Amino acid sequence: MSERFAWTIHESPLGPLTVSAGRGGLTGLHFPGRGPQLAESEHRPDRLGATTRELDEYFAGERREFGLELDLHGTSFQRGVWRELLRIPYGTTVSYMELADRVGRPDRLRAVAGAVGRTPVPIIVPCHRVVASDGALTGYGGGLQRKAALLDLEHRAATGLAPEPAWAFRQTAML
Repeated sequence: MSERFAWTIHESPLGPLTVSAGRGGLTGLHFPGRGPQLAESEHRPDRLGATTRELDEYFAGERREFGLELDLHGTSFQRGVWRELLRIPYGTTVSYMELADRVGRPDRLRAVAGAVGRTPVPIIVPCHRVVASDGALTGYGGGLQRKAALLDLEHRAATGLAPEPAWAFRQTAML
């Protein structure tokens, strides 16, 4: 059994999430039907307890930032975009254009949007907080219904309202 890599499936209000980690930290979070084929010998839920606990706290509206070690693999440009995503405050959104300005590349709007779409650990690296310039929800690997549910969860918690019950998220996840 490899000690370098571990994965588990975490039952979340948005459906089962496949979470994976290497020695350096969390490497992936995949929505249902989106993850890679993984070896059963590397199924190690015990190694991902902190991740699943923090996800549960987030979905309960009790966690606004994740304290997990990340081991994100991508180009230096992508990693720069992902670092900037981590700076977007909980309960807020920015436009793709604003994000491109923040990374110092307003001339590379499509590349910035592409990097957002390739975020290896969505939710934890909050790519769901990026919207179109007019505020419309666009592209999300987990589906726009999940993006809307995450933004609603954060908005409710940030304004002092209780999050929707888990069954409401599960209904959304099935759409």
